[in-house]
Amino acid sequence: MTEKIILITGASSGIGKTCADYLSKKGYIVYGTSRKASFPPTQSENGTPLLIQMDIRDETSVKKAVDHIIKQHKKIDVVINNAGYGIAGPVEETTIKQAQEQLETNFFGAVRVSKMVLPLMRKQKDGLIINVSSIGGVMGLPYQGFYSASKYALEGLSEALRMEVKGLGIKVTLLEPGDIKTSFTDMREKHKGIKNSVYSKSFQQVMEVVEKEERNGVPPLVVAKKLEKIINTNKPRQRYRVGAFSQKFAASIKGTLPDGLIEWILLKFYNV
Repeated sequence: MTEKIILITGASSGIGKTCADYLSKKGYIVYGTSRKASFPPTQSENGTPLLIQMDIRDETSVKKAVDHIIKQHKKIDVVINNAGYGIAGPVEETTIKQAQEQLETNFFGAVRVSKMVLPLMRKQKDGLIINVSSIGGVMGLPYQGFYSASKYALEGLSEALRMEVKGLGIKVTLLEPGDIKTSFTDMREKHKGIKNSVYSKSFQQVMEVVEKEERNGVPPLVVAKKLEKIINTNKPRQRYRVGAFSQKFAASIKGTLPDGLIEWILLKFYNV
């Protein structure tokens, strides 16, 4: 059986790095992207991912990396659109530029990579695209409105794309992590000037809960193991959730309970 070629974006830290390392050790040929990586990619030793330079916000950069992988292997079996970051702040006080940059990376970055590999996957009549969304992509999170918006957009796109390519041998699925213990918490961009805001007290209360939950979240290795199972599933489901039971349960009951009740639960949970 030929080795699977896997491309995973955002592999320099957090979930992406853990998943790239884990899948490489399992024998897959893994290309992990990073804006700061070299080109052509480097690999320190067998069983480690090849790190390749790619800026998912730049179509030319995406094409350069994808073309290199195709030239080396003539195929790409799996694409994991993982790259992303979070911003936190009141919707009212978040600038349009900040909001655009959030969607440019979390949503349009995944769009660029997917569009770049789809022609190859159509030619192969085979391929799997895994879009890493979030529990925040199925329910809006206070003071993370634009992060949720970027993931909601990815959810809708993935559902549509999944149906469009179903007859072409290509599979599309969503992975929705809850709180995972990674550097994502420390790297989140927080709203500046919040001390002088009408939202100040509420924002601080919410972020205390958010950061506590993330720092006590499940280890990223849980995500890596779930990804391996998805990769080896003949007919992947539309979405998979990873994280604490309470978070997965909350996401699953949305749509079955009254909206007002779900909102009340979230308000209580986040101490708004």
